[in-house]
Amino acid sequence: MPLTLLWLQLAAAAGIILVAAHFMARAADIIAEKTGLGRSFIGVVMLASATSLPELGTGVSSIVLVGDVDLAAGDAFGSNLFNLLIIGLLDLYWRRGPILASVTLTSALVGVQGILIISVALVALVFHSSTSVASGWPLSPMTALMFAIFMGAMYLTYRDERNSEGKVEGGENYEGSSLPKVFITYLITASIVVGAAIWLANIGEDLAHEMRWETSFVGTQFLALSTSLPEMAASFAAVRLGAPELAITNLLGSNLFNMGFVLFADDLVFTQGVLWASIAEIHIMTAMIAMVMTATVVTGILINRQYAFKMPVTVEAGAMIALYAAASALVFQGR
Repeated sequence: MPLTLLWLQLAAAAGIILVAAHFMARAADIIAEKTGLGRSFIGVVMLASATSLPELGTGVSSIVLVGDVDLAAGDAFGSNLFNLLIIGLLDLYWRRGPILASVTLTSALVGVQGILIISVALVALVFHSSTSVASGWPLSPMTALMFAIFMGAMYLTYRDERNSEGKVEGGENYEGSSLPKVFITYLITASIVVGAAIWLANIGEDLAHEMRWETSFVGTQFLALSTSLPEMAASFAAVRLGAPELAITNLLGSNLFNMGFVLFADDLVFTQGVLWASIAEIHIMTAMIAMVMTATVVTGILINRQYAFKMPVTVEAGAMIALYAAASALVFQGR
């Protein structure tokens, strides 16, 4: 297939995801208000799971339909980096001081859980690349642990939000909105992004072949960027709605979903042993950088809640952008 046509298809699939995700943020904010569950819980559970469905669809289809494990893993790890970059971009976009000063400590809790689950993924990468122990198992014990951490994170976020009464403050007035219609909107847009994600998996494989790039690079950069467009669109929409908490927990929650659910599903459908033994070691580096970036976000939340300095570019935004650029360069060199 001509290279130009592949790029046009990639742009079309990404555009479909971008448009569909625009409606998710509003639906999630309405659900947070109507149900009283709060923006943090809805951001982590409903919005993050919906906007991360492309990673799920791309990962599973990359393994089942395309047979490329590294493309699936690269998309998940690369999406983590891109989601954290989006936080830096949101900080530049937000005009009311540091955006991390405008969120609750629940966001910091989600960030800490993200560091924990990525650290387990890092251990899984190192362990399975250096030993054949458990390599023939249908599911790695590390994968099972990551899924358990993911489920525990959902509960802890819910409990923390309940303790803070889960109130939605600020933003738009949704008195005339119907909750059943909002749920229908959520289901329709989720179905659209999954369909576009399956299309993306095949485009990414063809691009890797035509450009003569390793699929770990294509997955980490191009596919991760495309499948993270829902997170970007939904997060910027949430900020425009006056709901920074929804935006930040969506991004941090998406990383939890990528590690705890997407890679769990990928490992389940991979029938040739343990997933971790078959992916490139370059993801060890991307996991480490994702942990540093997440720690920067958590530190920023804790510090900025006390000292909300006004500056054109915050330290956190600069760090997110610089670390993402460094990771991109390293992945390209190691492709």
